[in-house]
Amino acid sequence: MDPLAGLISGPRATGAFVLRSIMEPPWSLQIDDRAPLSLVAVGRGEAWISPHAGEPIRLTEGDIAVVRGPERYVVADDPARAPRVVINPDQSCTTLHGEPLAESMDLGVRTWGNNPNGRTVLLTGTYTTPGEISRRLLSALPPLIVQRRTDWDSRLVTLLHDEVVRDEPGQEAVLDRLLDLLLIAVLRAWFARPAVETPSWVRAQTDPVVGKAMRILQNNPAQPWTVASLAAETGMSRAALARRFTELVGEPPMTYLAHWRLALAADLLREPDATVAAVAQRVGYGSGFALSAAFKRVRGMSPKEHRELALCGRTSGGVSVEV
Repeated sequence: MDPLAGLISGPRATGAFVLRSIMEPPWSLQIDDRAPLSLVAVGRGEAWISPHAGEPIRLTEGDIAVVRGPERYVVADDPARAPRVVINPDQSCTTLHGEPLAESMDLGVRTWGNNPNGRTVLLTGTYTTPGEISRRLLSALPPLIVQRRTDWDSRLVTLLHDEVVRDEPGQEAVLDRLLDLLLIAVLRAWFARPAVETPSWVRAQTDPVVGKAMRILQNNPAQPWTVASLAAETGMSRAALARRFTELVGEPPMTYLAHWRLALAADLLREPDATVAAVAQRVGYGSGFALSAAFKRVRGMSPKEHRELALCGRTSGGVSVEV
């Protein structure tokens, strides 16, 4: 599992949250959902997106914006337009005074807006819990990424707009996969830009030796790895691998493995039926006690406390909207 795959491999709801919005000016949406990551794609017309900090950016047909939360942002037909609709943490939509709008703006399957023939069509996907293993990746992203239609050749946005209005068996799984593909494609294109300062641990993925070592550790965390056994897998000496890994990743191999194991454990503990002992075995700890001690030392809480907090967050608000 590489960092981009890790972004979308954490726990999620059984169905994807994806919404098509059809808007006719004047309109302005204040997004207060507190989501760590959101994706906004323009299917028709244009829109302005105003991040919490920074200048508004104009989006046109085919453009995609990736917004890193949890700060609020605004999407509107005019950057000077005052918000008229608020999207809340439970994904409900209300006026600025809290009056519900979901029923009056309902336009059909996964579709809402103020006019069924509106000039602007938006597609929005929201990741409310992208997973512990993606925190490092999220911290490397700017508050707003914009991928212009003219800068790449991808039919994923068109496919999403075609699929979002379908009401067929398995449709939620289809939307889930398409959203994941679109997000990975956008981030991969962004990291490939010459002007982007790519984090060292992302660049290390492309190194033939260190990248291989990282994938071995990520895909086999339960193995009792040592630097020597890892070096044997990569065909390098122990000292050479340790030096090269530390230079490119920013930390020694076993430190990286320890952090990966705990991040993966944090994800697995979110599953309702997971036990500390079972998770410990899956991530390479000899017992639940050993995992608990390491987890509390690094994260300041026990696995049980982390799990209770995660499950509470998943069920609060009454509506699950994870992608």
